Amino acid sequence: MNNKIIFFLFILAIFSTSDPVQAQESSGASPVKWMTFEQAVERTKTEKRKIFIDVYTDWCGWCKVMDKNTFADPTVAKLLNEKFYPVKFDAEQTADVVFNGTTFKFVPYGNKGTHQLAAALLNNQLSYPTVTFLEEDFTAVYPLAGYRKPEEFHPYLIFFGGNHHKKGQNSYAEFMKTYRSPYVTVSHSEAPKN
Repeated sequence: MNNKIIFFLFILAIFSTSDPVQAQESSGASPVKWMTFEQAVERTKTEKRKIFIDVYTDWCGWCKVMDKNTFADPTVAKLLNEKFYPVKFDAEQTADVVFNGTTFKFVPYGNKGTHQLAAALLNNQLSYPTVTFLEEDFTAVYPLAGYRKPEEFHPYLIFFGGNHHKKGQNSYAEFMKTYRSPYVTVSHSEAPKN
C-alpha cells in the first residue's frame, strides 16, 4: 500500500506543473521557439508564414508527452521554427485575445471552461492535444487531433509547410506516395549492394 501512495505522488508531481509552457521554456527543454498567438499574428505582418498552434491544457497528460517526445525532436523543432510561427495556446487561459477585430474570451463552465479562440481554432471539436495550422492570411484552419510521435507528425509539417494541402481533394494520400521520412533507417539486409 505504501508503495502505491509513493508511486501516485510521483506521478502527480510529474503532471502537476501549473504552466507546462513556462516550465519548459525556463528549463530550456524545448528547442521550439514558442510564441504567443498575438506575437505570431504580429510577425506575419513583416514575414508571411503559416501559424502552427499547439492547443493544450495544463491537465492533459498526452500534451505533456507530445512536448517531451515530439516537439523536443530536433527534426520536428527545426521545421516548426523555419516554416511556421509556432504557438502554444492554453485552451483554458482566461486572458482575452483580440484577433481580426473580434475579442475572444474565456467562457467558464463547471470547474473549468474554454477559451473562445481555442474553440474557433478547433472547429468546436475540443480534444487535447490538438494542433492546427493557420494559413498566412488566416483564412483557414486545419486541426489535427491526438498525440503523434515525431515520425508520425513530420509528414504533416512537410504537407502543410510545403502547401501540398492546396493541391486537391486527395492531396494527403497523393503526398504520402512520394514522402520520404528522415526517420527511416536502412537495415543491412535492405542496403544496396555494390
